[in-house]
Amino acid sequence: MSEGVVFSEVWKTYERELGTVSQPALRGVSFSVRHGETLGLIGANGAGKSTCIRLLMDFIRPDRGSITLDGRSPAESALRHDIGYLPEIASFPSSLTILDMLRFVGATHRLPKATIAEQSERWLRTLDLWEARKRPIRTFSKGMQQRASFVLALVHDPSLLILDEPMSGLDPIGRASIGNLIHDLKGQGKTILFCTHILEDVDRLADRLLILHKGEKRFEGTSAELAATFNVPSIVEGFLKAIEVNAP
Repeated sequence: MSEGVVFSEVWKTYERELGTVSQPALRGVSFSVRHGETLGLIGANGAGKSTCIRLLMDFIRPDRGSITLDGRSPAESALRHDIGYLPEIASFPSSLTILDMLRFVGATHRLPKATIAEQSERWLRTLDLWEARKRPIRTFSKGMQQRASFVLALVHDPSLLILDEPMSGLDPIGRASIGNLIHDLKGQGKTILFCTHILEDVDRLADRLLILHKGEKRFEGTSAELAATFNVPSIVEGFLKAIEVNAP
């Protein structure tokens, strides 16, 4: 299986705030996501997870090292048509409906109107938003807004999905719904990178996992390899052992 996403010795430091010492957000991080694979990116707050996603989306640039998607730089605008991005926090114009947003997103990807309509109905029904399609998004609950964001990430049928905390703010039913959707997308051969702090979701959905801690890679491999490496029975205990490595 070939590599779709490759980080090679990536360093990133944000500009220092007045009166503070600047610390690297990423310290020489290398990892890959193969085509058709699901990689779970886990770590505590400040581990560097969101920085990895911002770099992949070309919202920021690395200080050192390289990042490629199918051998191309994230800066290439044509790559946008191959990526579906789910941000951690949904943000929508308050007066628009989800149909308005889908028409806009579809147009930016140059989709025919018939395709936009077809894909919109498909995903709105899949994520149980069809009946709410004409309501202003500001009236949606947190869970509905999260599902609406997922619909927008899927409407153009991307080959790579970058999901930042896809279960954020969801109740158990919502988590199950999104988990089932990710499982189905895996079955369709999508390449998926999702960042989360919910270890059980990674264990259930990811082919491999990447553990970051304070900007450093502490582990990359399967859940079984994590358990074997640290001689522990669960992913939670393996994660805790991994972030203790080289701890002062």
